[in-house]
Amino acid sequence: MDDALATFFASWGEADADARKAMIAKAIADGFTYSDPRSGGRLSGLDAVADYVGMFSANAPGWTASVDTADTVNDYTRATVAFGGKGPDGSDMIQHGTYFADTNADGKLVMLAGFVG
Repeated sequence: MDDALATFFASWGEADADARKAMIAKAIADGFTYSDPRSGGRLSGLDAVADYVGMFSANAPGWTASVDTADTVNDYTRATVAFGGKGPDGSDMIQHGTYFADTNADGKLVMLAGFVG
């Protein structure tokens, strides 16, 4: 789980679209669904998720995302993710989100749902 989560969120800082999509593909299972407060609903599949993550990279150039903490209970993982980079005024900014994840037997992400804070 930790590897899939780390790879998935590392892709958010990848500027190259092909490399970003390859990272996401490595982390997710077929039928993967993703949602967060800004996604407009549940996203399904590699292309939709890669396009969404690409919007983050385009709108926040130079920003990264990384898993700060993760714990697992009954095969569900809760993770705190830090999104950070330079703000409009040039100062360092960090925003946190809480994510809940489910994986398959191969350790790939099946579902990831994020919440602010």
